[in-house]
Amino acid sequence: MKHTLKILGTGIVILAVLAFLRINDPYPIEVLRLKGLDYYQRTQEKTKSENVVVVEIDEKSLEDRGQWPWPRQELAEGIKKAFENEAVVVVLPIIFAEKDRLGGDAKFVETLQQAPIITSQSASVKGKGVPVPRGVAVIGPDINDWLFDYPNAIGPVKEIGESSAGVGMLLTAPELDGVTRRLPLIIQVKKETYPTLPLEVLRVFGGEQSYQAKVTEAGLQAVRVKGTPPVNTDSNGRVWINFKYNFDSISYTDKDWSKVKGKIVVIALTAEGLGNTVATPVGISQGYEVSMQTLQMLVDGNRIERKAEFDLYELGAGLILGLLLVISAAYMGYLVNGVLILALLCAPSITGFYLFTHYGFLIDYTWPILAVLLPWVGAIFFRFVMEFKLKQQIKKQFGTYLSPALVEKLQKNPGLLKLGGDERELSIMFTDVRGFTTISEHYGKNVQGLTMIMNRYMTAMTQAILDNDGTLDKYIGDAQMAFWNAPLDDPKHAHNAVKTAMAMLKRLDSFNEEISKEGVPPFGMGLGINTGSVVVGNMGSTQRFDYTCLGDHVNLASRLEGQSKPYGVRIIIGPRTYEHVKDAYQCFELDCIAVKGKKEGVKIYTILEHELGVAEKKPVSAMHHGFLFNYRSQKWDETLLLADSLIKHNKELKKYYEMMVERIKELRVQDLGAQWDGVYRATSK
Repeated sequence: MKHTLKILGTGIVILAVLAFLRINDPYPIEVLRLKGLDYYQRTQEKTKSENVVVVEIDEKSLEDRGQWPWPRQELAEGIKKAFENEAVVVVLPIIFAEKDRLGGDAKFVETLQQAPIITSQSASVKGKGVPVPRGVAVIGPDINDWLFDYPNAIGPVKEIGESSAGVGMLLTAPELDGVTRRLPLIIQVKKETYPTLPLEVLRVFGGEQSYQAKVTEAGLQAVRVKGTPPVNTDSNGRVWINFKYNFDSISYTDKDWSKVKGKIVVIALTAEGLGNTVATPVGISQGYEVSMQTLQMLVDGNRIERKAEFDLYELGAGLILGLLLVISAAYMGYLVNGVLILALLCAPSITGFYLFTHYGFLIDYTWPILAVLLPWVGAIFFRFVMEFKLKQQIKKQFGTYLSPALVEKLQKNPGLLKLGGDERELSIMFTDVRGFTTISEHYGKNVQGLTMIMNRYMTAMTQAILDNDGTLDKYIGDAQMAFWNAPLDDPKHAHNAVKTAMAMLKRLDSFNEEISKEGVPPFGMGLGINTGSVVVGNMGSTQRFDYTCLGDHVNLASRLEGQSKPYGVRIIIGPRTYEHVKDAYQCFELDCIAVKGKKEGVKIYTILEHELGVAEKKPVSAMHHGFLFNYRSQKWDETLLLADSLIKHNKELKKYYEMMVERIKELRVQDLGAQWDGVYRATSK
């Protein structure tokens, strides 16, 4: 839980920082958003303009008619040619701020007066010429509080301005990164309002005299040319430009101008060095194209917009998705996290492209992606680091007494660990070497040789424990302690403990065969296994602790190992262990014994290493039960007769029966009384 809260906290802090940045919108965040919006336009399919044709004053035109500027009489001829070919409107995105030095103004002005022709003017720092204002009917508060304010403007010479059907402001209005994405439809210069070129062309194209503007306390809301639908704008009167159009074009010097029929004709400077270029979302474009793209968008109604409330929607979506991924990073598996992060990284852009394609909405998908990705990466990285540290800790703590497979299982699922004084049922095993004195005498002063042989023995026995999912608790001299069902759950803990004991005895026999060839005396072994409820966990001091278990059943397991020698068997198990494994192994009850330090007796059992055949099992078991019954009934003669028979038929327990015969000889001369409970009270461990 503590680690989970840290993971959540890491992700939430990163998400909060991102939200703070998005609300304050510093330069990098704004530029990233704008670049993301650009991608919509770069990927959309281009459409051929049905309303605008460009007549290019290009290099070919300059070669034919001479260098620019041309006499304005030449332009007048071009305008006439356009209308002769049934053009609807002619647009000149050229500023005529000075009189024609070649004396062509009279003819040019005469031409302007005869047809719907729109000329241009431009906002600037230093004014020149006379800008031509255009009145706007305002619904609401003062519009000048919201329009972009320019100190001066460059207008056409007076005669040209007065003779033109319309004069529009020629602007590019780049964003802070130098890319033109939006264009004001109306600006102000010294408190006078001026339409930009696309709005002025739309007015003349529609045959109207003025505009209407709706203003609220939140700013400019919409601009309308009478007879056309309102155009929604931002608070400063800007519209987003949809750069989706390709324009037909002809050279000014082409003889065939038939393409201009029924079209708005733009006579533009395109020769290198004459026309200005601007950066747009789709690349580098001619300056006049910004106005013409806007115009065609307004005519077609293919408007794109980014409403003010989109910021709030995007912020909320990013926070919700980001929080969802942070929760996933804290609680879900890595596979689920992988699927979710891929899905939620794709969701904002897919949603954005759908809304752009079907509704023309410009949705910022970069912020939701950042809100999804960065907190998730931070949280998942923090989780990975903590899990790595935990895995290293688990390996350090359990690697020496659990099998690598179990350690790996614990590392994959640390939740399986139950540390710190958990009470649960375990099966505990103690082993001890028999005949160690003989072995020690064999090596004499060769301490290194004794150490090596003991290490070989311990390695072989330990491997059997680890192979059967046991936890190696400790080495105590030449003894070992192990247990099952902790730290990992093991429903078959008693079976695995006994299985380990049998494997250890087989390994011991093989080990003895191996060392006998080296002239080393054989190792003997005694094992005690008991099953019961104990306390298991990290125990020790603040300086050092170990994962171990404590309780009466642990002590009993140790005592059972100690009793294996006097009872003449290699393995003794307690009553709970017997109940678990009695159907899987041939078990024989040995006695009811009160180990040293205890008053109450417990039944103890052994397991045959070499099972009896089917024909022998039933009669031998019956004789053994009779043997114990007569023993506890103090029928000594009958007990001795059965012991003689069992020594012949159950040779693996020969030493046990011989030990019992000697005990009976001692007991029969004692006055045990009728109340004797049959419990043997051990005097040694």
